[in-house]
Amino acid sequence: MPDDDNSPISARAAKQLFAGLKSAPALVLAVSGGPDSVALMWLAARWQRSFSRGPRLLVVTVDHGLRPEAAREAREVKRLATALGLTHRTLRWRGTKPKTGLPAAAREARYRLLAQAARAAGASHVLTAHTRDDQAETLVMRLLRGSGLAGLSAMARLTERDGIVLVRPLLDVPKAQLIATLKRAKISFADDPTNRDTAFTRPRLRALLPQLAAEGGDSRSLARLAARLSRANAAVEVLADGAERFLLLRDRGDAPQVGVRSFEAEAFALLPEEVRLRLLLRAVNAHGHEGPAELGKVETLLAALDQAVATGPRAPANGRAILKQTLAGALISLAGGRIHIRPAPARRSPKDL
Repeated sequence: MPDDDNSPISARAAKQLFAGLKSAPALVLAVSGGPDSVALMWLAARWQRSFSRGPRLLVVTVDHGLRPEAAREAREVKRLATALGLTHRTLRWRGTKPKTGLPAAAREARYRLLAQAARAAGASHVLTAHTRDDQAETLVMRLLRGSGLAGLSAMARLTERDGIVLVRPLLDVPKAQLIATLKRAKISFADDPTNRDTAFTRPRLRALLPQLAAEGGDSRSLARLAARLSRANAAVEVLADGAERFLLLRDRGDAPQVGVRSFEAEAFALLPEEVRLRLLLRAVNAHGHEGPAELGKVETLLAALDQAVATGPRAPANGRAILKQTLAGALISLAGGRIHIRPAPARRSPKDL
């Protein structure tokens, strides 16, 4: 991308944005009608026309049923998509909307509907219009929530979700460049007032970003930080993979129990804390049945395990568990010098008692 954040994106730069997608059978473009996604649609259409046989493009607009203007905006997206020679579909999020956690629920519904549309169209990828500004906001949000290294890596350019590859080709592009691109092309776009609604966390933080930028924390530097943290996170993941192989090699003589992940406690204790944390998190998420475990709760569990392993010589030697806890639907125990993680018994409902 050019250094000037206010310059329109050239055809050559746009081609680089979609590099690697030319051989895909079909692509779904998630377009809400705002400037970012409209620019994504316009750039993708121009890129597709640059070669004779490229992927089919399907434009999908998700109407969450939360704003009366959404239906009109979807019609405007369809009108522009048709003018660009692209097929368009509007999908609706039906059913009762939650009273709390609405943004997260809407996001989950949107990705679920987009994945369904991709499978129906034979598309291998879904393209979203997340920008460098979105990346900076995500980093700040997760920083304030106390996220770990993986969370502070923010959004990845490629993510697998529901069997579909989610692509964010504009992740290094500032929003100002997209608006400049649309202005040069004389293409209008919708303004979603919820992007400024301070009842939600992201708009409140967005309003603070100019103050951070004045201190040097602009979207460019924040996105660069996210990229560096992502690089460090990938390195720690490689270390965790190696540590897992190390533990498996030590267990070669032991017959594994079906449905149970087991670590030799003393060998586990030799690993760096971050690696131990990741191995424990992987095992809990693999064997639990109540969704992903919270990082803070896994940290508390690891501290309890470390304490129990440290006091092992003073613990009963009759094979009884020194420690037994449940987390995210997994049962974690320390017994006989080993840490075991298995599915926890299902919780009994009050009517079963």
